[in-house]
Amino acid sequence: MAETLLRVEGLRAGYGKVQVLWGLNIEIPTGEITCIIGSNGAGKTTLLRVLSGLIPATGGSVKLFGEDVTNCGATDSLARGIVHVPEGRRLFRGMSVRDNLMVGAYLRCDKAEIKRDLDFVCSVFPILQQRYRQDATTLSGGEQQMCAIGRGLMSKPKLLMIDELSLGLAPKLVERLGEALTELNKKGLTILVVEQDVMTALEIASHGFVVEQGRVEIRGSTQSLAKNPSIRQAYLGM
Repeated sequence: MAETLLRVEGLRAGYGKVQVLWGLNIEIPTGEITCIIGSNGAGKTTLLRVLSGLIPATGGSVKLFGEDVTNCGATDSLARGIVHVPEGRRLFRGMSVRDNLMVGAYLRCDKAEIKRDLDFVCSVFPILQQRYRQDATTLSGGEQQMCAIGRGLMSKPKLLMIDELSLGLAPKLVERLGEALTELNKKGLTILVVEQDVMTALEIASHGFVVEQGRVEIRGSTQSLAKNPSIRQAYLGM
C-alpha cells in the first residue's frame, strides 16, 4: 500500500458563521491520482482552500507526511509543495503565457531547475510555447487550463490539486488534459482532482471520495465507485 502523503481528519471549516465542512476525513496516497466528487455546494472547493492555506480550519487536522500543517498559511503550504490550481484558472490579465508560468516559481531560487521545469511544462503542453508571448487571458479555455496547470507545475508540487478540471471545456480537450495528468502521474506526481463531472473524475483517478454536505459519504476505488448504484443514479443518470 502506498505511503499516505496527506491525511485529513475531522476537518471543519466555513465562512464566518456558515459552516461548510463537518468533520471531513480523507487520505491521499503518494504517487496516485485521487478524485473528490460531489454536487455543487458539497464543500469540495472549501476543502481545497483549507488545504492550500487560503482559509483557516476551525477544527480537525491536516498532516503532510505525518507532519501537522493545519492552518500553516498559503505561502507556507506552497513552500511545502501543496499546490492549488483554482477553479476558473485565475490567470493574470496583461501578462504573457511565459510570465504566468513563471509566477508559479516565485518562491524558488534554483534558476537552472526553473529553466528545466519551464522546458518540461512546454513539452507536456506544446501549445503554450507557441503562445509564449500572448496574453494568457486571450487563450482558449483549454489552453488557459493548460497554462494554469503548468503554473502549478512550476511550483514544484508534491501534491497538485486541481479544482474543476473540465469546467467549460469541450470533451476532446478534457480527454487531452486527462491524458496529460496521467502522464504526469506516471512520472511520480501525486494529484488530487476535484470534479463535478463524475465520469471524467472516475476515468482519471484510481480511487476517490464522494463528498456531500461537508462530509465524506462514500470512498473506495474508482472501479467500485463507478459500479455503486447510488452513485450511478445520482451522478451518472443510470
